[in-house]
Amino acid sequence: MKRRLLFRPEWLVYGAVLFLAIIVVCAAVPQWIAPYSPTEMNPANVLKPPSSAHLFGTDFMGRDVLSVVVYGSRDSLIIGVASVTFAVIIGGAIGVLAGYAGGLLDTIMMRLVEILMTIPGILMALAIAAALKPSLFNVVLAIAISAVPGYARVLRGQVLSIRSRPYITAAHSIGTSETAIFFRHVLPNSWSPLLVMATIGLGTSILVGSGLSFLGLGIIKEVPDWGAFLSQGRSYLMVAWWMSTFPGLTITLLVLSVNLLGDRLRDYLDPRSRRT
Repeated sequence: MKRRLLFRPEWLVYGAVLFLAIIVVCAAVPQWIAPYSPTEMNPANVLKPPSSAHLFGTDFMGRDVLSVVVYGSRDSLIIGVASVTFAVIIGGAIGVLAGYAGGLLDTIMMRLVEILMTIPGILMALAIAAALKPSLFNVVLAIAISAVPGYARVLRGQVLSIRSRPYITAAHSIGTSETAIFFRHVLPNSWSPLLVMATIGLGTSILVGSGLSFLGLGIIKEVPDWGAFLSQGRSYLMVAWWMSTFPGLTITLLVLSVNLLGDRLRDYLDPRSRRT
């Protein structure tokens, strides 16, 4: 049998952790990192290229691009974390209930989930965001709803797998109640694939949130998030490439970092998936 090989040196994982730590610090205390105010406009510095004074250059209003990217990380990170949290809670509850209850309830809930899964997640998020007013809550809601079916199916499958294992049969044979079996055996053993999926889903949620902001369906604020700032810079690609390059590069590196950590977390929680 062929052995799958994957070149993944440890420094990539360490780099991913370091980059995520930097983004978290930028989101938590942006005033400590940003060299200028993100709303400070200077007509004399309009569309200045990267330099020692402005590492990422300036935009069409003379704002420091680095400062805007640093302050924009807060909304982008909040969108990703909040949407994944809501999706895991709602989707996980549906999956656990359907998988453990079984019968007609399982059939009805899974048919509804399958109907939602026929709609691409980005298209569903786009439709929901377009129907609602642009706000942080509505963006989070749109992304969370689009991600719920995936989490529901994963957790349902895990619960069904655990229910068929010998130790669950043994617990039933000695008279253990269904409630005790659920909380002592089923629930604790079903969270690991959901955790891995949520970690990888964080990057996807940030990407979708940035996409909505890029299309004008995200948060409307004085300090734009990464997607909105990327949209502003597309009109200046020929004369100021740095306006779109740096926020786009930040999004790319963040999604890549989250995916690397999710892959490593999967290997840690499931030794059978480890590659040598």
